[in-house]
Amino acid sequence: MTLNDLYATILARKSADPASSWTAQLLAKGPEKCAEKFGEEAIEAIIEAVRDDKAALTSEAADVIYHLLVMLASRDVSFDDVLAELGRRQSQSGIAEKAAR
Repeated sequence: MTLNDLYATILARKSADPASSWTAQLLAKGPEKCAEKFGEEAIEAIIEAVRDDKAALTSEAADVIYHLLVMLASRDVSFDDVLAELGRRQSQSGIAEKAAR
């Protein structure tokens, strides 16, 4: 499964019955709840990185990526647009990119 496939599945769940899917339930709660859940998962990933538990960090990283995509979908932000932004940034150094913000 690619991230594009996962994002397509998440988008399909936007119109699904919330009783049928965790993703549909989360999206039905609105963008604020999706953002909150993303934040929780990011903190859990940070904790596992500090603990140096590779298996737990791997699991939490998957949760972070999934919840990031759900949050993007909740605000109708295209994953292709995010990838395009990453591509744009690839053409310059990270230091120059940060200075341009």
